[in-house]
Amino acid sequence: MRVRVGARVASTGAEGPGRRYAVWLQGCSIRCPGCCNPHLFGRGGGEPVPVAALLDEVRGAQADPETAIEGVTLLGGEPFEQAEALAPFAEGVRALGLSVVAFSGYRLEELLAPPLAGPAVARLLRAVDVLVDGRYESGQPDDSRPWVGSRNQRFHYLTARYSPAIERTGVEGPVRTVEVRLSPDGRVSVNGWPVGLGMKAGGRPVRESGRRGDQNEEPSRSRQREERPGRSSGRT
Repeated sequence: MRVRVGARVASTGAEGPGRRYAVWLQGCSIRCPGCCNPHLFGRGGGEPVPVAALLDEVRGAQADPETAIEGVTLLGGEPFEQAEALAPFAEGVRALGLSVVAFSGYRLEELLAPPLAGPAVARLLRAVDVLVDGRYESGQPDDSRPWVGSRNQRFHYLTARYSPAIERTGVEGPVRTVEVRLSPDGRVSVNGWPVGLGMKAGGRPVRESGRRGDQNEEPSRSRQREERPGRSSGRT
């Protein structure tokens, strides 16, 4: 079984509580206006990765003392539109003793009712410790909680692994965190929850390349993008 992946980072401190392996799923039919990851909308992008291969990467990140992850975060795109393949992946992560945090544009009530409800979605939900749900609403920016873009988005604690304490400012570091990586071949990748940087990406204002609206808008969800050598990359 394969998962269509837009991007992944072996160890990040910007995508949930603690150090985490983060995977951005490719494809999203919700397409929230102002989403900061429009390049992940199309189902044909990214690459199909076997579930077993992703689990091997997670094991490697868990075993490496330099990464020392405590869990995996599922972002997008829309993870629950690939629930059939993600469910066994999330179960494998939990079997390693790691936690699973998932971000979805769907509300939990939508995931539990037709037409979305089904065995695959239910199976994935059972393997998730924390679900952050809800569409991004540009008119309800939230700068008081980590990892969310608008006030309507909710944290659901589906297991006892975490508590609402993770939502408090400063518990796991700054509310907005940006990570920039430079690979050996010169590629630059950026992920996290930036605000107000006003930088350029690929010669265009970031807001124009990844979001609508003015330079003061909050990000809808964590941004993730990789740039080829010779191009600048930024997030706001």
